[in-house]
This record gives sequence, structure tokens and C-alpha cells, in this order.
Amino acid sequence: MTRDGLVEVNEAQQTAERISRREQDADFQKTPEQQAAQDAAVQLNPLSSGTSPPHAPGLAMKPDTGTAEQVFEHIDGRHTRKAAKKAARKAQQEATARTKSSRLQFTDEERATPELETYIKKFDKAADRLDAAKAAIPKKKTLAAERTFDEATGRGKTRLHFEEKEKPMPGKPAKNPLSRPAQEAGIFVHNKIHSVEKDNSGVEGAHKSEEAAERLGKYTTRKIKQGYRSHKLKPYRAAAKAEKAAANANVNFQYHKALTNNPQLASNPVSRLWQKQQIKRQYAKAARAGGAKGIRGAAENVRRTAKKTAEKTRQTAAFVARHPAGVIIAIAALLLFIMVFAGLSSCSSMFSGTLNGVLGTSYTSEDSDLVAVENAYVSKENELQSRIDNIERDYPGYDEYRYDLAAIGHNPHELASYLTALLQTYTPESAQAELNRVFDKQYTLTITETVEIRYRTETSTDEDGNTTTEEVPYEYYILNVKLTNKPISSLAPELLTPEQLEMFRVYLETSGNKPLIFGGGSPDGTPSEDLSGVDFVNGTRPGNTAVVDIAKAQVGNVGGYPYWSWYGFNSRVEWCACFVSWCYNQMGKSEPRFAACQSQGIPWFQSHGQWGDRSYPNIAPGDAIFFDWDLDGSADHVGIVIGTDGSRVYTVEGNSGDACKVKSYSLDYACIKGYGLMNWN
Repeated sequence: MTRDGLVEVNEAQQTAERISRREQDADFQKTPEQQAAQDAAVQLNPLSSGTSPPHAPGLAMKPDTGTAEQVFEHIDGRHTRKAAKKAARKAQQEATARTKSSRLQFTDEERATPELETYIKKFDKAADRLDAAKAAIPKKKTLAAERTFDEATGRGKTRLHFEEKEKPMPGKPAKNPLSRPAQEAGIFVHNKIHSVEKDNSGVEGAHKSEEAAERLGKYTTRKIKQGYRSHKLKPYRAAAKAEKAAANANVNFQYHKALTNNPQLASNPVSRLWQKQQIKRQYAKAARAGGAKGIRGAAENVRRTAKKTAEKTRQTAAFVARHPAGVIIAIAALLLFIMVFAGLSSCSSMFSGTLNGVLGTSYTSEDSDLVAVENAYVSKENELQSRIDNIERDYPGYDEYRYDLAAIGHNPHELASYLTALLQTYTPESAQAELNRVFDKQYTLTITETVEIRYRTETSTDEDGNTTTEEVPYEYYILNVKLTNKPISSLAPELLTPEQLEMFRVYLETSGNKPLIFGGGSPDGTPSEDLSGVDFVNGTRPGNTAVVDIAKAQVGNVGGYPYWSWYGFNSRVEWCACFVSWCYNQMGKSEPRFAACQSQGIPWFQSHGQWGDRSYPNIAPGDAIFFDWDLDGSADHVGIVIGTDGSRVYTVEGNSGDACKVKSYSLDYACIKGYGLMNWN
């Protein structure tokens, strides 16, 4: 056995023959030519190599005729594998260079064209930004397998290597499956505390503080998560923005190049418009295919299309010049056909257009959902009012409390129009997040502390009985409470897209074709009634005729100003509730104060034990009367009771046909929902 394999030695004949089937090792420290020469010499004279079989020194070996060929095949296979690996690496580098960017390669002629110089610079700048943005996207190394084949031996080989790839864009964070049960448990606990906190002011204060801390913690956690996710998505947003800018720069270059190569298009606005649209479509198709080569092919297709368009334009102009009379007759016939067809379909078009106009300007949510969302927003306003009312309890020990408070209230139709423009159809659950966002932007409550140095006069008497008076400084603590209220209509431009903003304005102008859904007033257009000859029957409850006189003095007002303005609205709203609140305020009553009937007015009277149903017999002048026009259980309108003659009730109402009027109804009128009983003591 030798290094080259098994060798058979014949000592009698002084010969040696290699009988191993194993491929003979070559000396790869020598060049292929040196190794081949040595193998040939060994074949001619086995002893000339200076080596001999290990157990038969001096014996001559039988020539191995296949050794040289095997050596050369081995060398060729090694070179082939090395060349294949080098070619694969080069191909991969070229592919990476080709896919790195969709940058176009401009010719010297294009760069020398003055008309294209500006657009080439803009494209290069946009492409540089795109490359930089893509390079900033986070990368990760992944293990990849590369399969290669040896052509000489026909064997396959797998090689593992690391490839650098872009990290995919982070998806939405996974929801915690325990969050919903935890939330339900928290709601249950809070409801239990709410049921008993009214009996103990200490428990109520502690619970309010706990709820405020929970809201602050949830808000902080949500903002941290949003900020972290926004930070993670920043490079992807920058890459998308840069890619869009590069696409626009590419389209502009191709468009102006087409105009440069085809000057006849510049005089035809229709051709220019069509040409640019074609370039955009070609670019989008090439971008989906990928690579700069596809984009250059699209540009070439666009240039060919532009030439064809110009040729067709010239042919059309020549045809019109040769046959002017025929063209005029054809156009006249087409116009006549259009007029006849339009006349036949005018009725159906009018009906369809009217129907589409009504549907397109109506609130798309269910009425119950519209009212429920409005009530939820009013509840948040009531919580804010309660917080302000308890400022001196929650912040005790100050020498003075200074208030600068805007009115708390909103236009229900502004909220519904905003949500419909943004969400289309919504429910209380789907609109909750947006309600919180709008509320936080509409109301801003600021509480600050101010310390002033003031002086007070102090008198002291010494041991001799002398009295001394001096001014002694002391700290005077002031708590400043400021509330600002931005109308929803002023927030809409920053929260909605231009298309959504246009929809918002249409919904607001038409009130969603449901003007009375939030207690918007009365559609009654009849004139105010005459009270002469009416004999009022006084009940046992004391009323207030002074507020009735104030209300009757407003009869004839149209549009509701100054009632809605006094309440805090910057523009007209459905103002019947504002009118009633204004009249009570003129009598020195800060409450009740409400702008919506069902969600604010009725709950106030019921929570204070001052509510009577529609059959209540002892109404008095100055009470509030609520109406439910469509009998759906929700109040639509409110007025002030003047009195009753035993069979009818007489009222003063704001926003009755957009005016202040005196009206009367039978006491058993089905649309009377109930009465808010005022306490004037």
C-alpha cells in the first residue's frame, strides 16, 4: 500500500503495478505543467522519480497509463469549480447593482439638451434620496443555501452563506388576549364602587382620583406605544415618500423628453394630457415589473407611442381639411342624437339624481347609533363640568380661585357630520376612539397656581405700652382655572382629508337630512298664536310669570341669535334648548343649562327629581315642555310653559320654524313627552 493506493509488486520480474481504483493524488504544490511532466517521466521510468515501493526497494513499477489523464481531469475540474463560483458571485453582485435603484442612465445627448437639463437634475436628486432612504431601512442577515454543480464530475454541492436582506415592515402589534377580561373586571369593580360612592364623599373623592390616575396611565402607555411604532416605521415611510418622488421625477423627465422629440404635441392640449397619462401608466407597469431596464423599455414604448400619436393627429387634421362638410354633418348628427336621448331619459335622470342627492347628503348610520354616540359625547362633557364644579373641593387651601371658562357644549350635527365624513357608518363602539380624540382637541382645561406677595397691617404693643403698626408681607395663593373650547367645525380641517372635509360641510349644511334627530326644534311654519281671550287656570305649584314675560318678549326672533351665541356656539345650531336655557339664565338660574333635549335636558330634570310625564296634571308657568315628534322615545324639541286653560297648554318656543313663537297643544297631545318642573324657591 502506497500513498497512491494499492500496488502489486512482482519481485521475480522486478515490476510493480498499481491496482487500486482510488483516484491518484496529485501534487497541487506544483504547477499543472510540472505535475504532468513528472507523471510522464514516471510512466517512462518509474525509478527516475526517486521513489520506490515501500517494501520492495529498487523494484521498477509497471507504468500507470491513466495517471496523467486523471491528474489533468482533476486540475480541470478544480479550475471549473473555481470559475463557476467566481461567475456566480459576479452575477449576484451585478444583480444587486441592477436592483439597487431604478435610476435611469442618461446619454450624453440627453444631458446636453437644455430643455431636459432641469428634469435630469431633479431625477438624479430624487434617485439619490431614494437610494439613501432604502439604505436606511433596517437590514438583517439570513442564512441561504447555494447549489452548485461540477461539470467535470457531474456532482452537486450545497454551500451555506449569509445574505443581507431588508427587514419587513412591522405589522400591527399583537393584542393581549387578557386585556379584554381585565377591562371587564375593571368596569365591574368601578360600577360596584359607583353604586355606593354617593353615600361617602371620601370614597367618591378617592375613586375619582383613582379613575383619573388610570386614565393618565392608559393615555401615557398608548402614547408611548404609538411613539415607538412611529419610530420603527419612520425609515419605511421615508422610503415610500422617496420612491413616490422618484416616480414623479421620472414621469416628468419622460414627458418633457417626449415633447422635445415631438414638438407638434406641444400645441395640442389634448395630446399633451393623453401623453402624460400614457407615461404614468407605462411607468407604473415597469415599476411593478422591477428594475431600471424595464423603466427604460417603458420610456422607449412611450416615445414610440408619442410618434404614432403625432402621426395620427396630422392624418386627422388632413382628413378634416379634405372633407369639411362631411365632418360638420357628422358632428350635427351626433349632437342631435345626444339631445334626443337626453330628452327621453330626463325624467328618470331627474328622479335618479334627486334620490342620489338625498342619499349622498344623509347620515348613513342608524338613528339609534347617532343618538347613542351623541349621548356618549355629552356624558364626557358632563364629567368635565363636574370636574370644574369640584375644583375647590379637589384643590383646597387656596386664598382665591380665578375662573376663565368657556361654555361647555357642542353642535350635535357638527359631531355627527364629522364622524360620518370620517367613518361613514359608525356605532358607539367603532366611534369611541374618535370621540376621545375629538374631545381632547376640543376642550383644554388648564389649572395653574400663582403666588402673589401681598401686605397686611399688623399692630403690636411693646412692654412699655407703645403701639406699633407695620405692613407685613405674606404669600397669597391663587388657583387659575382656564377652559378653552374649540368648535368641531374649526377642528375638521386639520383632522380630515380634503375630500372628507367637503363631505363634512355637505352633511353639516343639510343636517344629514335629519334636522330633528338631536332635538333640533319644530318644523312648524305656522305663525305665532294670539293669547287674547285665553283664561289661564292656575295650579297649586308656584310658577314664575317673569320668565314667561321674558320668553314672550323674544317672539318674532328669527335665526336664534343671540341664544346659541350666548351658549358658546360660533355659528347657528338647532337652538330651541339654547333659547330655554337663555331665558332661565336671565332669571339668575345657572341651571338647567342644556343644548340638547334628550341627552342633556331630560337627564338633568330626572336626576334632580323634577320630572313629570305627559299626563302630569300640575304644570306651572315657567316649566319646560318636551316634545317627541316622531314618537320614537327621543325628545326632539323643548319650550317654556305659559299656562293652561284646562284643556290646552300654551307655550313659548324657540326654533319653531326657525323663529320664536307662541303655540298651544291639547293636554293629551301624543307628541308631548313630558315636563321639566322648575323649582323657583
